[in-house]
Amino acid sequence: MKKLFLDIETLPAPGEKMELIKSFWEDSRKKNGSKLIKGMNDFDIFFRNTSFQGEFGRICCIGYAVDNNQTDCLVGDEKEMLEKFWQLAKDADLFIGHNVMDFDLRFIYKRSVILNVRPTRDLSFARYRNNPIFDTLCEWEKWGSKGCSLHKLSIALGIASPKEEGIDGSKVYDYFLAGKIDEIAEYCKRDVDATRKVYKRMIFDN
Repeated sequence: MKKLFLDIETLPAPGEKMELIKSFWEDSRKKNGSKLIKGMNDFDIFFRNTSFQGEFGRICCIGYAVDNNQTDCLVGDEKEMLEKFWQLAKDADLFIGHNVMDFDLRFIYKRSVILNVRPTRDLSFARYRNNPIFDTLCEWEKWGSKGCSLHKLSIALGIASPKEEGIDGSKVYDYFLAGKIDEIAEYCKRDVDATRKVYKRMIFDN
């Protein structure tokens, strides 16, 4: 069974979409009137939150590992990253990540459609199962409503947290603006490494 461990880091919408994002922000403010809603009254927050939206955000890098092989990371042109990812994924039996059901894989599919990259797999996102997608977050919570971060879960299991090196997801865009792409890629790879260790602990593959 080929197991593909993965994690992505994402960025807000690119500069050429700025006017469009501003129009969405203005619409949100008008619809909500004077209500103070986080992200709708501060454009910078609203803009940065597009990094969680596959419609306008973009992929900065894709970290991955196959089975017990060395962790690697795809960086560069977003379309080329997606093409390479789907080639890696075409014969994978199990896709493993933390919150991949609700974020990473959904984001990858959306960006693939937008950039006209045909996926090599049509994965089922059916809930309450762990194949072909094993989401360590969902499995840890047994599909409950609460979510445990990879940082917290790693610490609970005695695994080195990927956040211990000074960078976390909230800092990715700032690192990107500073040209620190290598640091982002290394952080993404640490997430993949931690996820693989968490997965092995969860299936008692010690």
